[in-house]
Amino acid sequence: MHSSTRRAAGIMTDVHRRFLQLLMTHGVLEEWEVKRLQKHCYKVHDRNATVEKLEDFINNINSVLESLYIEIKKGVTEDDGRPIYALVNLATTSISKMATDFAENELDLFRKALELIIDSETGFASSTNILNLVDQLKGKKMRKKEAEQVLQKFVQNKWLIEKEGEFTLHGRAILEMEQYIRETYPDSVKICNICHSLLIQGQSCETCGIKMHLPCVAKYFQSNSEPHCPHCNDYWPHEIPEVFDPEKEREAGISKSNRRSLRSRQH
Repeated sequence: MHSSTRRAAGIMTDVHRRFLQLLMTHGVLEEWEVKRLQKHCYKVHDRNATVEKLEDFINNINSVLESLYIEIKKGVTEDDGRPIYALVNLATTSISKMATDFAENELDLFRKALELIIDSETGFASSTNILNLVDQLKGKKMRKKEAEQVLQKFVQNKWLIEKEGEFTLHGRAILEMEQYIRETYPDSVKICNICHSLLIQGQSCETCGIKMHLPCVAKYFQSNSEPHCPHCNDYWPHEIPEVFDPEKEREAGISKSNRRSLRSRQH
């Protein structure tokens, strides 16, 4: 009953269509970028209309996309909890969505990197370890130099993130591939004790081993000066990260740009 009423409500205007096209070209965007994109689409196509609440706007698009097994999905980044949105293909749970952009040996390099990341304790795989697997790739032979460039391509396309020569999954890859990862690596997959979704990097209890995303840790222990594990109640020995605050972020951004303009005036 519920889904049929929702489906009937979905009407795509030119505003929605342009928004969807632009989101498709980006693959993934942070929430502030999504809001800016939505405003831009209204300005171009229907400047006098009131801007629909983002959640309703996206639900509206999703109710039309439902029959195509595509969805605009909201998630958060694992390291600092920033809200992100990605267009996710629900029909293909494998890496086939990337197949249009990458050759067979490149996709295999991604699979190998993914496996190392999933198997690791930290959620990171070093470029050295990934490049050591180049000889085992399917398809055309690849040299290490080429493989390094391919890894950078994955970073540019927001499938991987690189930090000091170590690679982890981008929020986009987690949103798109959660189902695939759970099915492909059932024995080594890690799940967050708080939100129960896929966890690549986070903190774990040294006594019972449960794991939590950093943003989930931040929220769970927010007003807790003596943090204890939600599972075994032992002391939580890690540093508690700060909860992501878009307002604070905005102010920091503004003061940064003010500092920049001040500097340029001084020079």
